[in-house]
Amino acid sequence: MMKIGNYLIETNENVYEPAEDSYLLAENLMVENGDEVLEIGTGTGIIAIAASNKAKSIIATDINFNALEIAEKNIKKNNIGNIDLKFGNLFEPVEGEKFDLILFNTPYLPTDEDDILEGDINFAFDGGLNGRNVIDEFLNNVKDYLNETGKVQLIQSSLSNVEKTLKRLLDLGFIAEITAKEHIFFEDILLISGFL
Repeated sequence: MMKIGNYLIETNENVYEPAEDSYLLAENLMVENGDEVLEIGTGTGIIAIAASNKAKSIIATDINFNALEIAEKNIKKNNIGNIDLKFGNLFEPVEGEKFDLILFNTPYLPTDEDDILEGDINFAFDGGLNGRNVIDEFLNNVKDYLNETGKVQLIQSSLSNVEKTLKRLLDLGFIAEITAKEHIFFEDILLISGFL
């Protein structure tokens, strides 16, 4: 059990435990009153929970079923009523829906076969050889799920080519910038925000 801000968060060894990247996103959310929000890869639910005080509604998804179980416990424990949990990969659970804000703490680590972890926890880290497998798939689809004045915020590492992410967002018609960053060990963790 951990306390993050005003929230009590239960963790589980099969679910990504909130760390510096989670806090960077939670502390710099661009949620406006009445926003309809999508969070991909909710993990313990901490980001969705942090967004819940302003958002009208939140759909939080994860490909790890353990994450949805722990997120549900944390949502109930903190008496939050505007978060709906859905199981699935990236945008699959919300086909055809549109949002004001999409949030994603991406699996951004470059990984080869030696780095792959046992079990579902691997989904939280495994970005493929260049760290961009999931990031690129996300960017290819994100605009289809945003309203005309929508926003996207994603976390990634300096190890997984931030310039490529910024360029892709610009090519898609976003104004894109790094809105927060933190240096950890051998990398920078960056929050990239895009505005249509």
